[in-house]
Amino acid sequence: MPQKNRTTTGVLGGLLGLVGLSAVAGVLVTATVTPALAVSSAAATSAINMFDNLPSVLTIDKLILPSTIYAKNDKGQYTTMATFYDQNRSPVTFDQIAPVMFDAILSSEDPRFYEHGGIDLIGTTRAILSNVKGDANTQGGSSISQQYVKNVLIQQCDWNAKTEKELNTCWEKATNATGTDGIQRKLQEMRYAIALEQRYSKNDILLGYLNIANFGGTTYGIEAAAQRYFGVSASKLNLAQAATLAGIVQNPNTYRIDLPGSKTNGDANHYAETKKRQSYVLGRMLHDGKITQKQFDDADKAPITPKITTPTTGCSATYAHYFCEYVTDTITNDPAFGATPDERAQLLRKGGLKIYTTFDARVQQAADAAQAKYSPQSMPGFQFGSASVSIEAGTGRVLAIAQNTKYVPGAATAPGETSVVYAGTKAVGGSNGFNAGSTFKLFTLLDWLEQGRSINEVVDGRGKPVRTFKDSCVPGGVYTNGNYVPKNFANERPMFGTPAQFTKMSLNTGFWGMAAQLDLCDIGKMAGRLGVSLGDGTTVPLATDQPSAYEILGSDSVSPLSMAAAYATVAANGIYCQPKVIDKVTDSDNKALPIPDTKCSQVIDPKVAATAASALRGVMQGGGTGSQGNPNDGTQLIGKTGTHETRQTWLITSSTKVTTANVVGTVSGPDSVNLSRLTYNGIQLWNLRYRIARSIQGAIDQWYPGGQFPAPDRNLTRFVLRDLPNVVGMSQDQATQTLNSAGFQVQVGGPVDSDLPAGTIAQQDPGAGKTAGGATVTISPSNGQGLSVPDVSGQKSSDAAAQLHAAGFANVAECKQGDAVVSSTDPPSSTMTNRSTKITLTCKDSGKGNGGGPGGNG
Repeated sequence: MPQKNRTTTGVLGGLLGLVGLSAVAGVLVTATVTPALAVSSAAATSAINMFDNLPSVLTIDKLILPSTIYAKNDKGQYTTMATFYDQNRSPVTFDQIAPVMFDAILSSEDPRFYEHGGIDLIGTTRAILSNVKGDANTQGGSSISQQYVKNVLIQQCDWNAKTEKELNTCWEKATNATGTDGIQRKLQEMRYAIALEQRYSKNDILLGYLNIANFGGTTYGIEAAAQRYFGVSASKLNLAQAATLAGIVQNPNTYRIDLPGSKTNGDANHYAETKKRQSYVLGRMLHDGKITQKQFDDADKAPITPKITTPTTGCSATYAHYFCEYVTDTITNDPAFGATPDERAQLLRKGGLKIYTTFDARVQQAADAAQAKYSPQSMPGFQFGSASVSIEAGTGRVLAIAQNTKYVPGAATAPGETSVVYAGTKAVGGSNGFNAGSTFKLFTLLDWLEQGRSINEVVDGRGKPVRTFKDSCVPGGVYTNGNYVPKNFANERPMFGTPAQFTKMSLNTGFWGMAAQLDLCDIGKMAGRLGVSLGDGTTVPLATDQPSAYEILGSDSVSPLSMAAAYATVAANGIYCQPKVIDKVTDSDNKALPIPDTKCSQVIDPKVAATAASALRGVMQGGGTGSQGNPNDGTQLIGKTGTHETRQTWLITSSTKVTTANVVGTVSGPDSVNLSRLTYNGIQLWNLRYRIARSIQGAIDQWYPGGQFPAPDRNLTRFVLRDLPNVVGMSQDQATQTLNSAGFQVQVGGPVDSDLPAGTIAQQDPGAGKTAGGATVTISPSNGQGLSVPDVSGQKSSDAAAQLHAAGFANVAECKQGDAVVSSTDPPSSTMTNRSTKITLTCKDSGKGNGGGPGGNG
């Protein structure tokens, strides 16, 4: 700080302060050494009265400590994932410090520490005389107790200052050593120091000082200093190292030895400034009889040889960068850790928290490996992103978060670099989410089942225009659709079908038809019940007074983590668990702190969940859109694919134990990006999801063996019978329309022989009556050439032939006996057959025998 202008008043005030301080110091030292001596002089009494008016109780706050995030390794043991600090400090106990360190610090800083009552009168007076004279180089002289007091006051500044300006002002007040302000500070220091020694033992004060003192930069406390500068613990310090550290503490940023490039105190001049200070400390130790002459000589001759160990801090220090980032964002955004973001951030950097996470190193390594193997870090022309997040079904514990990019804290400087956690939300992770695509169809399926509808009920999925939808969220309860009519992504033929079929094939037109029979608001509320909101974390899709019907097909941006939790709800028999990344948090005293409030609750009926799982299993089986992502290791899986406008693709997979959401696509860039036209290592970008999902799910199945999903509910899988109308005699168009309207699919067969007009439907299979809705009905038109064979039995052959010719049959084969009686025809009577068909007559025997009648031989 600049030297203040010294006025006559200031000088006189300083001198008076010196007189008062000297009197106070003399009386106090006498009182502490020889309490029985009486104090009677007026000057001393006045000084003590002035001294007594100063505050005496110093609040010793908790040390500012690093916070540590812990994660279990592959052996189930908690290990350090990351640390965060403003002050790198590791407090130790008295017996964890080498005795030579105590000798070094006491000989150089306070050789009479165990003799005085908190104030070293000789040293203090010398320092104040120097201050009053205005010497440029102020002298020290404070006792260890006073230095401890000063460090406690400085730490209070670090804890309490809200702004940089407040911090600087507080620091100046706590450290000012010049003029009357400096004398005032010294008086207060003395007052606190004496009170301190009445409350704590000498060893406690000495230990407190060594644990709080700054040793240069962000290195605080003797343990962190020993590790930082020499790579050893405080208990292993040797004489030369201890003397060096004792020298550093006197002027930390001048004597620190971790700046080898320094011109005044660096590697080139063998840390000359620190070496001088080390020699001074060694000399004081020799003077006090703490070391021998030989020990002095050996240590003094030896060069200072730092072994700098740089402590790691922040999420850059771990391989699980994005999981770590999500944990820190969780803390800084949750009121459980403080009323404001600044308070929460300060707690993380200074509060000595121990944060135990839900992390599983095995799953993380598998996810990282899949991302590294299959996804490019960047693509030219747009920001490309690929993310995977795995969550334990039934608990909500997040096991891993991985993505394709390189983690760089703060603003990205190159393509493929970011600190944004793609799996998260804007508030926690910094991501806006991804368009859900067909993964969002889950909520229409669940609402369908919740209304008691069957997954085997036939629905008109032909993608017909729907002008109005029921929607209880909008005024009037009806949403009016525009001209939007969905198409199927891969141009599949729209059809009548069942929700089970629509889910397996992911048919947009089918879900459009399902939604037309539901309430759009209920579909949105279903998403909300399962924890899904827009990427901003505030608005539930569809459940607003300004919805869009096409939201049911996944046009909204949502977080992969929320979608994983939604599908995990199905896997957990309808129990939704809010995702959590923290199992436990303790403070610096190992006292458990409240953690972010996450709950598990039954949000859908287990029967609905089991039946939805039955439909979603079809997605992962042969012919299903997600089957390419199935590792086929015998584990039952449910899942769902999703694609939005060729720019973002999903595959969510789940066993009964773990759900993983995988998303690949554009984070930002032109709308014209088409992932089907871009490749990486010969694979279309939109197909990377299958490789990634298969790899991660296969690994997870080894460590979290999944079981069998519950059987679907019988009522929700029932086949719904419908009345099949009779369309014989109708035109082909009329018959098709009639059958479609009744909920049946139509197949046109070849023309059949019929006496109906050509083109008129002559046959249908199956025939009219009750049958399963959605069945395919084959209709066959008449060829107009059909005739019904008349019944000519009992007639003479010639008469029968004449009748058949008259009926239109040209080819008739009569019996050999023209007068024989016809018993049958081939084809039989009443058979409809072509007029050119040969009709063969079969006649009875004439019956004339050779026996006589009356009058025969008798």
